[in-house]
Parts: sequence; structure tokens; C-alpha cells
Amino acid sequence: QVQLVESGGGLVQPGESLTLSCAASGSIFSMYSMGWYRQAPGKQREVVAEIISGGLPNYADSVKGRFTISRDYAKNGVNLEMNNLKPEDTAVYYCKLELIGSADYWGQGTQVTVSR
Repeated sequence: QVQLVESGGGLVQPGESLTLSCAASGSIFSMYSMGWYRQAPGKQREVVAEIISGGLPNYADSVKGRFTISRDYAKNGVNLEMNNLKPEDTAVYYCKLELIGSADYWGQGTQVTVSR
């Protein structure tokens, strides 16, 4: 069983920065990838950034150059550094861990609100 816990969400003004963290607990018995997704009210959940073990990170076009995903090996997790935040970044951000060939696990989400 795998459990994910996100932290770091909050309310910021446009142009400010915020860093999200996700820590995984439980036993992981296979190769896995991790990523960040977000869902705004009335919209479908979309991928923000993913990082696959042994691979390069991938970003949604809307966040390229502003967001950086990185592994947090001490916590067996993943971080998302968000810079130059925009109102359209407002959403609930979810951490996902995919056990390749097995199952997906999701965190409960953390709210990010960017408002003037």
C-alpha cells in the first residue's frame, strides 16, 4: 500500500512563488514515476509535470520555464517549484505515483490560489 501526502499550497499574488512537496510512504515493489496534476473548478484534471525514474522531466506547455519538478530522495517524494505564478494556475494540485505495470496512487490534493 502506498500513501501520498502533499503540502505547501496556499494563497499568493501573481508573480510570486510557491513550492509544493509530496512524500510517499509504504512499500514500493516496482519501478515508478511521479508527477503533479492539477484540477481547476469546472475543468478536467490535467498533467502539470512528471518525472520518470531514469528519465527527463516533462512539463505542460503552460508551465514550461516557470515550474520545476524534482525528486526529494530523503522523503521518497517529489517537489514542484512554481515561479511567476499566474491566476490561471489556481487549482487543486495532486501528487501522483504510478507503479509501472501495477497501479496509480493519488494524494488528497493541496489548494493553490493565485489572486490579486
